[in-house]
Amino acid sequence: MAPSDGPQPDAACRDDRPGSLDPALRIATLLDGYSVDHQVGYLLRRAHQRHAAIFQDGMAEADLTPTQFTALVKTVEAGRITQNHLGRLAAMDPATIQGVVRRLTERGLLARTQDAADRRTVVLEPTPAGLAVAHSAVASARHITQATLAPLTQDERRQFLTLLRKLV
Repeated sequence: MAPSDGPQPDAACRDDRPGSLDPALRIATLLDGYSVDHQVGYLLRRAHQRHAAIFQDGMAEADLTPTQFTALVKTVEAGRITQNHLGRLAAMDPATIQGVVRRLTERGLLARTQDAADRRTVVLEPTPAGLAVAHSAVASARHITQATLAPLTQDERRQFLTLLRKLV
C-alpha cells in the first residue's frame, strides 16, 4: 500500500462499495470526534470578528483602526517616544508600526521631532489634534469594551480579562 498524505481511515471506513457506510459516520470516524466549533483558535477568531465589528462602528467618528488607536494612545501615555519603543509597547512589528505612524503623522495626529540628546533619533509626540482625537477615541473605546463584554456578567468579565492577560 502506498503512503498517503492524509489520515488513514480505519477498516470500517475503507469499504468503498456504494451505500456501505453512512458519509456522516465516515467523516465522524475520520475526525475522531474533533469539532472546530470547540477549538480555542476558532473561538478566539469569532470573538475577534465580533469585537472588530463593534470597534469599527464605535470608532467611526475618530476614523481610527485598532492599530492606529493603540499607537496614538500609547504615544499620548508616553508624551514623547521613539518609533521603535512605540512598536514594542504597542506589540507591533517594525513594518506595521512604520505604516501606522506614517498614517497618524499624515493626519496631523503625531509629530516627528529630533531628540535633543541624539539628533539621529526621531521622537514622536502627539499634536494638539492628536490629543483631542485620543480624548474622544478613549471615550468611544470605553463603550466598545462594554459592548464587546456585554454578554458576560461582571464576574465573568473580570475572569475573562484575567485569563486573556495570562495568554499574552
